[in-house]
Amino acid sequence: MKNILVIGTNTRPVACSAKKMGNTVYSVDYFCTSDLVKCSDYLRCILSQLPFESCGNYAENYDTNLLHEYAYEVVDDVDYILCSSGALPEKFPESKIIGNKKIGHIENKYKLYKSLKKKFNVPKTFLVSSYREASEIVNSHEDKNFIVKPIIGAGGKDIRRFEEKNENSNFGRFMLQEVIEGESISASVLSTKRNTKTILTSKQLIGDSQLGQPDEFAYCGNIVPHTNDPAIKELAEDVISHLSLVGSNGVDMIDTGDDFYIIEANPRFQGTLECAEAVLGINMFDAHFKASNGILIDVPEPKGYAVKMVVFAKWRSIAGDLNFEGVYDIPEKNVIIEKDEPAATVVASGNTLEEAIKNGKKIVDKVYDTLFPYPQRILARNVSN
Repeated sequence: MKNILVIGTNTRPVACSAKKMGNTVYSVDYFCTSDLVKCSDYLRCILSQLPFESCGNYAENYDTNLLHEYAYEVVDDVDYILCSSGALPEKFPESKIIGNKKIGHIENKYKLYKSLKKKFNVPKTFLVSSYREASEIVNSHEDKNFIVKPIIGAGGKDIRRFEEKNENSNFGRFMLQEVIEGESISASVLSTKRNTKTILTSKQLIGDSQLGQPDEFAYCGNIVPHTNDPAIKELAEDVISHLSLVGSNGVDMIDTGDDFYIIEANPRFQGTLECAEAVLGINMFDAHFKASNGILIDVPEPKGYAVKMVVFAKWRSIAGDLNFEGVYDIPEKNVIIEKDEPAATVVASGNTLEEAIKNGKKIVDKVYDTLFPYPQRILARNVSN
């Protein structure tokens, strides 16, 4: 048993996976969900979930410097450190990092683009400083549509279609990227310094309004497995090898039907973690730890299907008791969740794809039935009992 520090925006999936392996888990997290509390021997959070108080807006309240500051408090007490989304391994002692020790060249999406375009199909991408500059590029490519994309970011947040009406807005430097039409898919890859193995592919759920996701290009879940196409697996492995990544990493791509375009690489655990564990019957923390230390585990073929659906509040809500089967990232009872903010995560499985999706949607409906509009119905429902 080891002392493991997990740092990130939402550490619950990784922390719980590490806990299942018998480790003592230190979690430094933004959301501080009730199920993370159960997986953590030590917990420090940015967000305080208090009854009848608002959880606020993530984009306004998240502070990566504060996250790292909280982590520094216990660095000397742990054996290993695992950085999930929102945390940078470069900030911590290299000898304690599990996985990739330097990811700045990948977190910077324009640097990643320049690296990938040497070998792979990628969307046309430009680094620009103003909407006027972007407009000139768009007008010179009349046959293409473009999105505006931040240089640093995760989960598809703050990605939007380019619109010239915003040319007077000040966004600083940003990326202008060609829109590739097709199916959003991802691959989960385990890698050592010498070998790579794609263990799973998934279909990504992007901008799903039925899940309350307010942003057209933002992540809100996945469906696994997607395909056993060896071309996709080999392509993902080539990307990971090209970037010299180790441990568990992901590759996002668009399948146009004729070709594959690499969109991003994720130098850490992916959103598919729970689904991978469900259909493969493995522990992803264990797989990541061993790969980071030069050992690729034997991975069985997927059995059945699993879906992950991130549920966003469609209205300003007060949370009821969401502690029921299939629900994760559970908010504390009676906290106020603002409209468009993440409320919970649903993970469901089934023997067939249709069964898994149906089971997931049933739980999503149950989640929404337990998010009571606030304050309109607060007097009509005694949610404090």
